[in-house]
Amino acid sequence: MTDTLTAFAQAKLATLEAQSLKRSLTPTHRLDGLWVERGGRRLLSFSCNDYLNLSHHPAVKAAAIAAVQAHGAGAGASRLVTGDHPIFSELEARLAALKGTEAACVFGSGYLANSGIIPTFVGEGDVVFVDELAHACIWSGAQLSQARIVRFRHNDMQDLAEKLAGLRGEGRALIATDGVFSMDGDIAPLDKISRLAQAHEAWLLVDDAHGLGVLGEGRGTAALFPDARIDLAMGTFSKALGGYGAYVCASAPVIDFIKTRTRTLVYTTGLPPANAAAALAALDVVAADPALAAAPLAKAQRFTRALGLPEATSSVVPVVLGEAERTLAAARALEAEGFLVVAIRPPTVPAGTARLRVAFTAGHPDEEIDRLSAAVRPLMAS
Repeated sequence: MTDTLTAFAQAKLATLEAQSLKRSLTPTHRLDGLWVERGGRRLLSFSCNDYLNLSHHPAVKAAAIAAVQAHGAGAGASRLVTGDHPIFSELEARLAALKGTEAACVFGSGYLANSGIIPTFVGEGDVVFVDELAHACIWSGAQLSQARIVRFRHNDMQDLAEKLAGLRGEGRALIATDGVFSMDGDIAPLDKISRLAQAHEAWLLVDDAHGLGVLGEGRGTAALFPDARIDLAMGTFSKALGGYGAYVCASAPVIDFIKTRTRTLVYTTGLPPANAAAALAALDVVAADPALAAAPLAKAQRFTRALGLPEATSSVVPVVLGEAERTLAAARALEAEGFLVVAIRPPTVPAGTARLRVAFTAGHPDEEIDRLSAAVRPLMAS
């Protein structure tokens, strides 16, 4: 007999399979910052967020190895118990200096950061304004907060202004957005959002996971908007810095409050010291080579020019094909040409907007970008 939980899962999976929306994990060996091995084939990956190829950089790997040898594989406990190695303070000071804030706090992951930070500052009786295309972890944090959630149209400042004006009598307010939107590659107008936030006495949280290390000479999306006030500047080490973990930068009292009350910091084991050491080494690499940070955007723009797409503004370029099955078929066709470009389907993106998400790194050869462009062109027309 099949138990009811298994029967429920089987029925849901069958429905997803019929809609070409079932997901499967595929064993993939990352050979370096560019190449992977999948199904016995060597493929050039355009699906990785390792924008500067630092996950395999000798200095970054050496720093992580040295930290493991010196401090062990794990943090041992919550940072507030016995897991707050001094390397975290060093990394936090470095991040605060990079972002121009008083202090910073390191988290285990970006999802832990956003799902913990938002409920720390807003709750029942408050309101969170969220860009409709914001990352899932922002939505999770908003839902966990029990505040009223107000969705505003993507990067639509008139819609945000109207909703702020209509709801600013509801206690504290937080506006939450990505800096670079991970599935569309476009950039939030942080200057305009900041002005609206200040006019309506709202706080602004920006998730810059896909901007750090790539935009603003490596300082991130906010560097493109020097007059914007960002109250909670969040980002990760798992994209351009090539490692794992996350952070939020803010004023010293805000960070102190996070460290004493944010549940996803207080009640979980700290980030392994090796991840912090790797992040510090990656920041050194970025600081020493400004041209490295500029390269992914230049590569993405080469691709968009070749295909007549809107000019890329980040490392991410979506090629929207519409239906899930068509997008899966396109990904299979590119794999046959030696490229890994994964199909992105609902619910990650809105229904009817399944796409190839093409992610560019500093190390992608121009001739391979041209070859990819030639392979994608007929898929856009079919």
